[in-house]
Amino acid sequence: MRTFDLTPFYRSTVGFDRLFSLLDQANGDGSSGYPPYNIERTGENNFRISVAVSGFSQNEISIVAKENTLTIKGEKAANENSQSGEVLYRGIASRAFERQFQLADFVQVKNASLENGLLHVDLVREIPEAKKPRQIPITTSAPQVTEQVAA
Repeated sequence: MRTFDLTPFYRSTVGFDRLFSLLDQANGDGSSGYPPYNIERTGENNFRISVAVSGFSQNEISIVAKENTLTIKGEKAANENSQSGEVLYRGIASRAFERQFQLADFVQVKNASLENGLLHVDLVREIPEAKKPRQIPITTSAPQVTEQVAA
């Protein structure tokens, strides 16, 4: 049984705190590790999820963002078996998959691209102006001195 310590990620990421908590909880449930994925921070409020989907074409993958959940599904087309020749060894997995990611508040999907067998999903955390911290000016209530002019 493998155990992973995700503590360093809690300190170094913004926007995925809940995601790492869920990964921590799901660590021991025996869930499949297919397909493998990476979560990267590409900027202060930018993130990228890269999923290894070798063997899948663009029309066999669907990405759905609903509320705070990002779901990536892949299903191979049925006509895959009609290849010419006989497969002697199948080492490239082509089974259907579904990966779900819990996104933090205000994290939105900006772009998705498929290149070299990797599906890249770019995310950005956009906090509304009303939720951003704002600087409050400090004023003093010192008594004002008025000058009297002698007449």
